[in-house]
Amino acid sequence: MNFLKSIEFANPGFFWFFILIPVMVAWYIWREQKLQGSLSVSAVKGFSLPVKSVIPRLRHFSIVLRSLAIAALIIALARPQSSLSWQNTTTEGIDIIIASDISGSMLAEDFQPNRLEAGKNIAIDFIKNRPDDRIGLVIFSGEAFTQCPLTIDHDVLVNLFQDVKNGMIDDGTAIGMGLATAVNRLKDGEAKSKVVILLTDGSNNMGSIPPVTAAEIAKQFNVRVYTVGIGTKGYAPYPVQTPFGVQYQQIPVDVDEGTLTKIADITGGKYFRATDNRTLKNIYDQIDKLEKAKIDVTQFHKKSECFLPFALIGLFFLLTEFVLKNTLFKGALT
Repeated sequence: MNFLKSIEFANPGFFWFFILIPVMVAWYIWREQKLQGSLSVSAVKGFSLPVKSVIPRLRHFSIVLRSLAIAALIIALARPQSSLSWQNTTTEGIDIIIASDISGSMLAEDFQPNRLEAGKNIAIDFIKNRPDDRIGLVIFSGEAFTQCPLTIDHDVLVNLFQDVKNGMIDDGTAIGMGLATAVNRLKDGEAKSKVVILLTDGSNNMGSIPPVTAAEIAKQFNVRVYTVGIGTKGYAPYPVQTPFGVQYQQIPVDVDEGTLTKIADITGGKYFRATDNRTLKNIYDQIDKLEKAKIDVTQFHKKSECFLPFALIGLFFLLTEFVLKNTLFKGALT
């Protein structure tokens, strides 16, 4: 069954010739009826009863053989081809580092359930949709470190991503350090395209490397950076633990759009602003499409011609009909 599913036809227009088969059978039946005669006699005592034989009845088998022969030849003319054997040109995939801010402000709940969890969930969906790329994870707050190096084992990456939470490192927003750490993970790779997706909700206030300097380093290593500023316009609800339980304060949203835009411009990337879960998902979808357009993977299918067996079968049926018609069925009457 798998073999039949892999069959394709180069000239499917020849299948219209199948109309000839019922026409030919109808003509045969009409001709046989015309050839039948009748003899009326007053008595049959003077005639000896004929010996019954199956050969006269089998002579109609010739039209079956002829129909099968024509069907096989029509299939052969349609040129069946098998694409079971194939090869694809493998180009180097994309190396992607997701650099995610995990500072305290990422707990603001202008996203559902909050900025950090929304960013994780949507990024995980992005990872699952790119099975052929090496992807890694860098997290940063007051400092930066690699949560997961570049890997094709996305199950491990997803598990490590799910473990990310605020408080893993000192608080703050070291955008430059996060970007520099991501570039360090990419710089020695041989991938055709190297990408950083940098997500933050604040402005750089920690670290020894300024964001623009990190962007210049990324440019030197041909690393393209897509920056994402996350947070609504104005103020966002932030949970605060009090003796009376969790209460919410409105904190100002402090996304440094100027710096994030400059980072993207220096590296040939693009800056995006996410104000809710939907826009953040759309941003990841846009990045997914942009990076898929960078590399074309071409597949070449080796098609094997399969018409010869059908042609031989058709000729076999024709030859069989010819032999039977001129030997066994010759002169046979019903």
